[in-house]
Amino acid sequence: MNPNQLTEQLGLFLDVLESGSFSAASRRHPLTPSAVARRIDSLESAVGSQLFIRSTHAVRATPAGLAFAERARRIVAELQLARAEAVSLSSAPEGLIRIDAPAAFGRRHLAPVIADFLVLYPGLDVQLHLIDSFIDMHGSNLGKVDLVLRAGQMADTRLVATPLASMMRIACASPDYLKRRGAPSHPGQLSEHDGLDWEGLAPPFAWRFEQDGQMQLHRPSRIRMSANNAEALVCGALAGLGIAHLPTWLASEYLLRGELLPLFCENGLPQPESTGIYALRMEQQTNSRSRLLLEYLKTRFSPVPPWDLALQRELGRH
Repeated sequence: MNPNQLTEQLGLFLDVLESGSFSAASRRHPLTPSAVARRIDSLESAVGSQLFIRSTHAVRATPAGLAFAERARRIVAELQLARAEAVSLSSAPEGLIRIDAPAAFGRRHLAPVIADFLVLYPGLDVQLHLIDSFIDMHGSNLGKVDLVLRAGQMADTRLVATPLASMMRIACASPDYLKRRGAPSHPGQLSEHDGLDWEGLAPPFAWRFEQDGQMQLHRPSRIRMSANNAEALVCGALAGLGIAHLPTWLASEYLLRGELLPLFCENGLPQPESTGIYALRMEQQTNSRSRLLLEYLKTRFSPVPPWDLALQRELGRH
């Protein structure tokens, strides 16, 4: 098995683990659910151990599968990094990479990774432009910059989208609010609570929860504060104004510190959304510098983003 095949096989295994089903994992690959199941069967035969317990509703990792996943994540990351380093050694990269990225995500997650990248590659420079938008998928600044980070459905097929990280949301509130109002035990009780919501166009998966195999909309009845910026909603949630439905890349630090408490996570984190965080580029403008950075970003943000891994470990302690 060559390195690309190994990366693909282990990536498929990790996608099944993360999504909890063959059908969800198949949507991330050009495969049918039955083809995913056959590949997992083949992997289990090669490993010599059962990695998943299958049921009609979900696929759950065995203890051997969880142990194997830790090794698999490290192997995939090392292979991706080795490929990126091989590219750098063969092309001796030099020059400037220009990036547009959402301000909140850029400050929390992207800027530290880019700093590490520049330490590794002293011949490269990065011009990072932090902007407010995270949902404009048109990449209007491409041509002026090399890469644009966005989240959501692709709006222009002329652009090449490289998946960097999955997206999931958690309903959460401050300990003070939940002490005063009580914690809802299921999403249907959100209508009895105060909330914080987006002004105008909300993200596609906001206030949508999976119940009985379907996504259903449940929202708080009274919106104490609305804003066109998710960081503003965090401020309201921390102040105890109500329940917010926030992406984990934004809320994880507050959840890990206990400043916000997760809701509806008794069985672990919710499933990732069908969309994710992408780097957009124009194929004809792709250079070796941008490809090298993309490989490095994938190494650091996938197959499971570090903020979600930290939350998984924290929820596993309870």
